[in-house]
Amino acid sequence: MKLTCATCGQANRVPAARLGDAPKCGVCGAVLVDGTVAELDAAAHDKVTRGDGMPVLVDYWAPWCGPCRMMAPEFAKAAKTLATEARLMKLNTEDHPQISARAGIRGIPALILYRNGRETARLAGARPAADIVAFVRQHARPAP
Repeated sequence: MKLTCATCGQANRVPAARLGDAPKCGVCGAVLVDGTVAELDAAAHDKVTRGDGMPVLVDYWAPWCGPCRMMAPEFAKAAKTLATEARLMKLNTEDHPQISARAGIRGIPALILYRNGRETARLAGARPAADIVAFVRQHARPAP
């Protein structure tokens, strides 16, 4: 499975059976899958959402947004629960307005699920961890 490092942008190949072993980037040593939320910049966002073999849920947020700040701990809980099923990441829309415009973000927080380089679903508004987990599990399944 191909996983892009959110820190350096390097593509890494990781056997699916080893996802639970906290695989690390071959270049910078950052952990690729560990149940934590990674912060993305514009370059990493494009590489991760277009090339990862694992589903990626991106939280588009801003520091001034109250609901975004309230949802952050719930998003982190969901990341722990989904550690070997999906990668959860955040993109600050204030720092990267071009990405949020390209993604068609009209309100925040906005969650977009990517699978195999394509957007598969989106969810608007602050949600508890259970809703985030259910959303990912419902939409991240491979097509029959």
